[in-house]
Amino acid sequence: MAIDDSTSSLFAPWRDRLRHSAIILLVAGLALAALVALGDLSLLAAGAVFLCIVAAALVPWRLHDVAATRDDVRPVHPVEAAAVSAVVAGMPDPAVLLDRAGRVLHLNAAAAQLAPALRRNELAQFALRSPEIITALREAIATSETRRATYLDHVPVDRWMELIVTPVPMPTPFGGADKCMLMTFHDQTPLRRVEEMRADFVANASHELRTPLAALSGFIDTLQGPARDDVKARDRFLGIMHNQATRMARLIDDLLSLSRVELSAHVRPDALVDLVPIIRQVADGLEPLARERQVVIDIDLPDMPVTIAGDREELLRLFENLIENALKYGASGGKVMVSLTTVLSGEAAPEVRVVVRDFGPGIAPEHLPRLTERFYRVDVGDSRAQGGTGLGLSLVKHIVNRHRGRLLIESVPKQGASFTAAFPQAKPPEAT
Repeated sequence: MAIDDSTSSLFAPWRDRLRHSAIILLVAGLALAALVALGDLSLLAAGAVFLCIVAAALVPWRLHDVAATRDDVRPVHPVEAAAVSAVVAGMPDPAVLLDRAGRVLHLNAAAAQLAPALRRNELAQFALRSPEIITALREAIATSETRRATYLDHVPVDRWMELIVTPVPMPTPFGGADKCMLMTFHDQTPLRRVEEMRADFVANASHELRTPLAALSGFIDTLQGPARDDVKARDRFLGIMHNQATRMARLIDDLLSLSRVELSAHVRPDALVDLVPIIRQVADGLEPLARERQVVIDIDLPDMPVTIAGDREELLRLFENLIENALKYGASGGKVMVSLTTVLSGEAAPEVRVVVRDFGPGIAPEHLPRLTERFYRVDVGDSRAQGGTGLGLSLVKHIVNRHRGRLLIESVPKQGASFTAAFPQAKPPEAT
């Protein structure tokens, strides 16, 4: 059996060549037979010519195949390998691989989105026109050293970007070495914004503390000097000093609460809390303020418990801020409504919504997006007169976010404002 297989494989190429040349041999045979029949060619000569044609057809001429094979086995440049392209494509940040001349060899989707003008086999300098980028790239190519550059990209929005140009040694097809340039872009905008927010926070906090401290210091000097024996002035100044000290205490308390919430923002509360008694407790505690402002608190709560996964103390602070703001800034409406409902919406998970609505002057539309920023006030003078610190709604937003909820703010000028804290409803405990 093995002999038959080897014999078959030995003659297989000859059979293939004979099959491919069958038409040529048939035509040649018929032509030679016609010449013999016409007497123009002898039979012996015709047979010799036919054998020559057969031999030429069956000889394994492979000149073209050899040339093609040599082209096929031409070594591929390592930089053009699919593995290099896959590595660049898999980088999370925008990345571009260039040759020494600055032509684009590979780029990933993030880089194409960042700079749509980038094209393979074209110079990157033409697509990236920022002077910082071009300077860093030229220096990296000239010195074969890593270069960094920071620049502001204005399109489509302002973004601070950091560019790192890293020389990458690459082997050549014939055993040599060459240098390519790997450009990676890192978005520094979030860090810049955090730094700006931190600077603004420090400036605002110091400003908020400086005012009451200056007032306290001035009144103390007055009481120690000209008003030392003035009983009426002393009582008035002491009252003002008490208000300023209370304002500082509230500011520090809000700052500490905000810091605690931010530190634990990544940890979702897991204790089951009933919102109904929490809202009743807050409303009862604010009843004296409501009577002082001549405002009626209208509470609409279900008879059944409504539980969410939450932190009781933080939720108390959240509802206290919302209802107290409504009593202070919406007092002209004469009524504040607090309602608790459970919303079921199709495929979405059920949501518990607490709505605090006032009927005061409302909030202009341009202020709504910034209400939860630290120290942002619609009316600075009125807020300070009401004893506000400018941190209440910022604290509310952070508490809602920690509970994986949403804060919705709606307002129409002269028709009041509505603040909705929406939380995912807690899943009922599994039966055992």
